[in-house]
Parts: sequence; structure tokens; C-alpha cells
Amino acid sequence: MTDASHEPAYTATATLSEQGVVTEWSEEAGRLLGYAASEVVGLPAARLLADGTGDAAWRMPPGQERWSGTVALRHRDGRRLETGLLAHRWTSTGGTAKWFVVSAVPGAARASWGDRLEESAFTQSPCYLAVFDTDLRLVRANAGMVRTLSLSEAEMRGLRLPEIAPDPVSDETERRMRVVLETGEPQQVHAFVRPAGASTEHGWATSLAPLRDRDGLVHGVFLAAHDRTGIEGERQLMLLPDDGGARIGTTMDSTRTAQELTEAAVPRFADFAVVDLLEPPARGEEPADGPVAGPVTVSRTAVRSVLEGAPESPVSVGRTTVYPPLSPPVECLAAGRGAVYATADPAVARWAAGDPGAAWIGESGTHSMMVVPLRAGGTAVGVALFGRHRRQEPFQPEDLWLAQELAGRAAVSVHKARRFNREHTSTMTLQRSLLPQTLPEHAALETASRYLPAGTDAGVGGDWFDVIPLSGARVALVVGDVVGHGMRAAATMGRLRTAVRTLADVDLPPDELLTHLDDLIIHLAADEADRDAAGEAAGGIGTTCLYVVYDPVTRHCTVARAGHPPPVVVSPEGSVYLLDVPAGPPLGLGGLPFEPVDVELPEGSVIALYTDGLLQAREHDIDEALDGMFAALARPSANLDTICDRVLTAMLTHPPEDDVALLVARTRALHADKVVVWDLPSDPSVVAGARRYTTEQLTAWGLDEAAFVAELVVSELVTNAIRYGQPPIQLRLIHENNTLICEVSDSSNTAPHLRRARTFDEGGRGLLLVAQLAQRWGTRHAPIGKTIWAEQTLVGY
Repeated sequence: MTDASHEPAYTATATLSEQGVVTEWSEEAGRLLGYAASEVVGLPAARLLADGTGDAAWRMPPGQERWSGTVALRHRDGRRLETGLLAHRWTSTGGTAKWFVVSAVPGAARASWGDRLEESAFTQSPCYLAVFDTDLRLVRANAGMVRTLSLSEAEMRGLRLPEIAPDPVSDETERRMRVVLETGEPQQVHAFVRPAGASTEHGWATSLAPLRDRDGLVHGVFLAAHDRTGIEGERQLMLLPDDGGARIGTTMDSTRTAQELTEAAVPRFADFAVVDLLEPPARGEEPADGPVAGPVTVSRTAVRSVLEGAPESPVSVGRTTVYPPLSPPVECLAAGRGAVYATADPAVARWAAGDPGAAWIGESGTHSMMVVPLRAGGTAVGVALFGRHRRQEPFQPEDLWLAQELAGRAAVSVHKARRFNREHTSTMTLQRSLLPQTLPEHAALETASRYLPAGTDAGVGGDWFDVIPLSGARVALVVGDVVGHGMRAAATMGRLRTAVRTLADVDLPPDELLTHLDDLIIHLAADEADRDAAGEAAGGIGTTCLYVVYDPVTRHCTVARAGHPPPVVVSPEGSVYLLDVPAGPPLGLGGLPFEPVDVELPEGSVIALYTDGLLQAREHDIDEALDGMFAALARPSANLDTICDRVLTAMLTHPPEDDVALLVARTRALHADKVVVWDLPSDPSVVAGARRYTTEQLTAWGLDEAAFVAELVVSELVTNAIRYGQPPIQLRLIHENNTLICEVSDSSNTAPHLRRARTFDEGGRGLLLVAQLAQRWGTRHAPIGKTIWAEQTLVGY
């Protein structure tokens, strides 16, 4: 066991839904409490409490955005841990709220350099002061910092700044702190932040400096923040880039980013602003690098003005306009840099005289204008225009610098959003090409499915489903969920779906199939780790899968799952329940068994397989989500598509944050009039009797025209079992719609194989003849013995 006194400090983090369900669990949280993510995610957080106070323990008062205190938690080994926690409430742009919980775990004692700091530097300073160690964890904070953040020094000690105050400004400040540690050079951060409990934002100027010992070695970072609220003019403008930049690019929506750019400019340093975006490249093409030549067609994307209705823009948002050659927007796009213009400048006068679309310059009384290209990595994505008509002073060089800073951040966000959309489209195309386009019709099951991609910026995930016909009129249902999103997850999903089909084709039982799939993912992860040091969810480690095999002859259903939610079953009478299947570990962990369950399902039962995105999409805890699914499934309907739509309507209260796959099947049965079985002695003389049984049965089924081929197949399979197998021997015929299935079973585990007979060989042609006559044939192994089967397509029946 590792000595904790030698471990470095770390922060344990977890994320809880509003209902108190654990949705994310870090490795550090596992170090603290001993639980792996697979053991905790999806469970109520209240189960981790040592005192067992129930679900009410985590519930916060309405409107509370933050909580801190000491909580008694229960370690996996039973120990009680008194742990200090800090929780922040986050709300996504889609309105979904969650709680981000952090706990600082102290490590080995560090050199007590912090104790030598003069206490007067904290108690008497008019600034807000804090000291961070080389891990960027807070060591000291003065009274001003405590008041501003509404947290005690003890509650903040050991946490990083983004963990104390999660927002983009904290992320940028920590990035600058790392620069201080690496270079020893002081850094400055200017931003607008709303302190805890304040109703308005305050302007802050933050200085970051290295803390050195007598030998000049850096032992930490000193932070001094000054509240500059109320400062006007040029100093306030210099505070704007960090604040405006933090607000630009908050979503993967180019239109919203353009709006954020105009909001950052008007009315702070401009009276109006316009953002025009170039058309994105056609699908399959990359954006063109280099300068843009005129004329240039753009789409008016965002407009903002101090005047109601933005009369400066004769072109409404969403419409296109054309900038002629030699106009200031085209010249700036071609030069790749912005410029300040007075309306009397020749370039502006020439533009206004030659382009009716520029008449707004004189009509609005604009006297000073800035034109700034939006460029990201050498690629032009648009142009922004800023004007003044109410303010008397013209734009200055520092205004242009400021506009270019903001425009640059907007351009990066637009370029990233467009690349994301292209990749999202490509990933969607790949995933839909890998998923079954139509589900096969089968005598054993009636099926219907739905797939919905994630409705967030995370991108398309790796959920998949499949319906696989097996031998003996059986059918396999599979649903899986690959960890992660994007092209890698979709590609991994395709590989796993192919692997499942391959393993199903050799008729492996569900538990053995998952074991082979587990081994495959381990190998894939090892291969990808060699190529990609980052190795994010390499090779699909953590993938979950549910595999079901249904036999319509026996009406038995065999199920095994690897960390996947269990299936829901609806009986013909309308009762709804979860099928009790041992969970099994997620795929890729290795060395752990998967336990199958065999149950008998009455004809007409409905079984629903789904991914966890369906449960997470509902703003309730897991139990309430399941209750909603049960209610939707319990309502009878003859149409499975109606059931699928009903479940999605009941469960999806907002666009899902994760992919959703749903596969619903209704069981059918092959009754005794469609199946016949004969026990045969291991005697060559019985072959003729087997042919006679077959002919008589086909006559009874009205399949006389199929008798000739069926006799040959049965004759060869029975002869093969008598000659190479072991008793007892059994012959089974199954009439399934337009298919005749011939099966011969014996107790030998030796698998037959095709071979090419020589000219004068007396045998060796039996299986070759079966392969030529049958539509499909193969071998299915059982715990004792095997079954050789052959399918014959019935034409005209």
C-alpha cells in the first residue's frame, strides 16, 4: 500500500446531476474513496455518505450556486473519511444544470517557505492577495480575497484557481501563472468578473509575479488583484480584451459568435458594428488560404447599434451583400490586416460613390470607421465593420488594436465551429453508413429502432445497435455504446459492430462473444496507444454492450451484458420489468467473466434494448427515468414504431447530451406444426429412413418441389454424423416462412470442414455438395456436441 505521506497533493473531482446522480468520476476521486468510475457513475451520490442520511443529503436550497463544508464519506473498504468539499452549480447553454464537486487532498509536506512571508503583506495590503505553490494550488489568501470569493482560506487551500472560481477568466489566469513558473517573468490579466454576491461586474487588473528564494529559484506565484471598477476612458478599454474575449466563442455557433463580437464592441468603443461572414467551403473542400480578391460576397451575420433598429445596416441579418473591388472591406481582406478610415478618405469616398450599398455611411452621419478582417490561421472567414457617429472622437490606433484582438478571437471560434460542423457531418455520415439502414425481417422477432445523435457540442458518439440472423431460426439483438465522441468513436463503433457480426456468425454464446470482444478491445487499445500517446479512451476501453439471443422454437432468451443497462421486458399481459442480468464489467478491462442469463419469454413479449443516453436525457434520477420508460412501454400498441416514438417523447425533455439508441423487438414463436425432430440410431441403414421422413414431412407441409434437394442435404448430413460423429444423433427440420432448415446434431465436438476430393476418392464430397445446394450452412457448437445446419430457400412458397 502506498504511503500517503509521500504522495503529491491532488484534487478529487466528480459531477452530479440536479437529482444527485453521479455522472462523472475522476481517477483522483477513485484514489480518495477507492471506487472505480464504473462502480459509481449512474448511482445516487447519497450512497457514498458514511451516515446514510438518504437522498435529501445532497439537495441544495433553490437558487444556491455554491456549497462548501465537511462531509463524512464512506471509503470502499468501509473506512469513514471526513472530507472537505466545495461544490459549484453549472448551467449549460441548453439549460441543463449540474454540480461540480472538488476536494483538495493534501500530499507530502512541502518546504515551509510560505511561513516566512510577512503577515503584514496580507493584513495591511489594499489589494486582494493570494499565494500559489508550484502545483498552482492555493497556499495563502488574504482577507480581501476571502471577502471577494466568499470562501474562507481553509476552504480554498489546496485548490487550483479554476476549482475555486470556475470560469474562463480563471482558466486564463492559471495559464498565465504557468508562464510565470516556466519563465520567471511577471504577467498581467485584465478582465471583468462578477464577485460572489455582487449584482454587477467589476473590472479587475491582476498582476502575477514569481516568488523566489535567496538563490533565485521560483517556489510559487504571487497574485495581486486590483478592483478597477469605475475607471473610464482608455484604461477601461485596456480591460476589455480579456473580458470580451472570454465572452466570444461560448458556443459552436458561428452566428452566436458574430453576435458576441458586436456585443463586445457596442457601446463600449463603437456606436455600431457589423459582422459579415464568407460562405464556408463546399463539402469535401478545405478553406482557401491566402488573401481574398474582390468582388466578395458575404452573409450579413450580426448587427448591433446604439440606435434602435440599427439603421446603419440596410442589409438585414441573414441576407447576402457584395463588396466591390477596391472597397475598404475587400482591401483589408486582401491585406490581411485592419485599417481606420475617416469618411473623407479617398477609399471610403470612392466606395460610397460607386456602391449604392455604401450609402449608409453618409446617411448615418458616420465620421470614423474601422474595417477588420476575421482571419484564423491564415484563413479569412469574414470581415467586421465598426463605426462612430455619436462619439465625436475618431478611432485611434489603440482602438484598432482592440478591435483586431476581439476579431481574431471571433475568427478562431468561427473557424473552429465550421471545422466542427464539417467533422460532425462527416462523423454522422460515417456512423449512419455503419448502422443498419433497415432491420431484417425475421420469423423470430418483429423489430423497430431509433437513433438520435447528441444535441450538444460534444459531437456524435459511438452508440450502435444491430439485428443478426443466426442459425436454427434464432436471432441476435445487440446494443453498444463506445466511450467518447467524434470520428474516433464512430470508427471504433464500426470495428466493434463488424467484430460482433463476425463472432455471431460462428454462433458463440453471449458470454463467450463478450469475452472475445473484450480481448479485441484490449488489443485495439494497445495498438492505438503505440500510435497515439494521448490515448483518449484508446481502442474503445470502457465500451458497454448488451447481447441477446432469442430462439423462437424454445422461446428462450439468453442475455449477457458488459456494463450496459439491462433490457426492459413487457409481458403480453402488460407488466413491465427489468430483466435481472449480472452487469459484468465494461469491455477492455480484461480478466473478468460475463455471466449469461437464460429466461423463457411468452410469445408476444416486447423487449427493449437502449443506451444510457436515453436515461440521462431526462431531468430526473435514474429511478424516475426508468418509471417514465416503463409507463411508455406499458401502453399497448400493435405497432413497434409507435412504441419507439412514444418512449422517445416521454424520455427526451430536451436535446440529448449523449447519443440515444433504442431497439425494440416483439417475440414470435415457431410452433410444433413448423418444427419436427427425429432421434436416429448411429447405423448407416438409417440414412434411407431419414430421407423418407424428410420427404413425408415436406409433403405434409406442401413443399414437394423442395424434397429432392432436401433429401440430398439430409442424406449427406446424417451420413456425416454416423461416420464421423458420436451418438446420440438427431435430425430436425424447421419450416420458417420461405426457408427450410435442416439440422443434424451429434455428441462429438469435432467440427467438419470442406476438402477437395481427388478423382478416384470414394468419399469427401458430402459437405461440398451441401455447400453447393444450400443457401447457407455451418456448424453450431453446444456444451456437449455440435449441430451441422443447412438453409434452403423455398421459391414460390
